[in-house]
Amino acid sequence: MNVTKSLRTAVLFGGLALTTAFLSGCGGLDEAQIKELSDLKSEVSSLEAEANSLRDERAKLEAQIEATNRKLAECEKQKEEARANLDKLPK
Repeated sequence: MNVTKSLRTAVLFGGLALTTAFLSGCGGLDEAQIKELSDLKSEVSSLEAEANSLRDERAKLEAQIEATNRKLAECEKQKEEARANLDKLPK
């Protein structure tokens, strides 16, 4: 969620910067504004790539957690079966 909020914030600021650049530069864009626009676009692209990689990593971690939980449940089941079998033995 934080990554999504960060990405939205970056896009919002990028949009504001673009709007400001267009409104303040009625005579057209100069080199500094074009460079700023290019830098903002590359920053947004890198943030989107980072957000996607973090989503992929989260999905992998959730899959690992699910697999571990399944193994734990199986171990618990075997433990209970063993305990029941031990209780059945004569003492």
